[in-house]
Amino acid sequence: MKGVNHAKGVMDNSYRIHSQVGDPFPLSFALLPSIPARFRRRLVSPSAVLTGVLIFSPIGFAQTRTPPDKASETTKTPQPAAPLSHDLSGVWMQYRDGDVPGTPGMNGVNEHFRPPLTPWGQAKFDAAKPLSGAKAVAGQEDNSALRCEPSGPPQVLVLPNPWEIVEIPGRVLMFFEEQHLWREIWTDGRPLPKDPDPSWLGYSVGRWEGDTFIVETIGFNDKEWVDLYGNPRTSTTHLTERYRRLNHDTLEQQIIIEDPKVYTKPWISPPKLHKREPGWELAEWFCVLDENKDYDQAVRKPAGVAPASNK
Repeated sequence: MKGVNHAKGVMDNSYRIHSQVGDPFPLSFALLPSIPARFRRRLVSPSAVLTGVLIFSPIGFAQTRTPPDKASETTKTPQPAAPLSHDLSGVWMQYRDGDVPGTPGMNGVNEHFRPPLTPWGQAKFDAAKPLSGAKAVAGQEDNSALRCEPSGPPQVLVLPNPWEIVEIPGRVLMFFEEQHLWREIWTDGRPLPKDPDPSWLGYSVGRWEGDTFIVETIGFNDKEWVDLYGNPRTSTTHLTERYRRLNHDTLEQQIIIEDPKVYTKPWISPPKLHKREPGWELAEWFCVLDENKDYDQAVRKPAGVAPASNK
């Protein structure tokens, strides 16, 4: 049972850090049912129910150690050098330098740099009931993930799970451990379509400019948010991603969101570093709706109800 032993050590090292009472951005346990039953018993505790962040896939299933806190732990500061070859291949995991103590980042779309919202965007944001952030209320969340709907860019790019890049002629493929999604980025020189059908992942084209791979995506649906805090994504969202390989084991990613319907100017987040993990393999992880509903009734919704008075 090699896979069981592989996952066991990582569960102990990664999920334990998320159950800290007092975290400034509490998250619900919404997707815990997707974790194999043999691991759930050790994860559920009163503090975990209140402030856990296990709404995601079991990130550790594919890893042999927890992500480093910052780039300096494993990679020296890159020195100016000639651009690396145009090769982004490999399994990549973001550094654990996010806003929530102990979590693996989740700030590739950085809310601290969000521009002011339009009146329409503000109304949509105010109506959202997110899984995390200051607006989150346990048991009242309304995230598409609770319905086992797929995550798409840019949200899937910032969740604390690894993803893999594979390059083939005319395309770059991204495989996500999150719900086992995969994404096509066309690199054969085609332009963005003028009127694409709305979809979860959108329509993506990529090109190289020097040592930077630039991905542009349009054609999104409006069924999910750009992040976990309820910031809207619509059919008019134009997403730009910039990837640059700083050295053999470090990938820089920057996410830029443009949507005049929602944001008064482009939302430009600072670059985010990812570490290459040559020993990792992406685990199989799917959201199972029946298990999700059972967990809603047994844990998530009761977590938002105040305990009965002892008087």
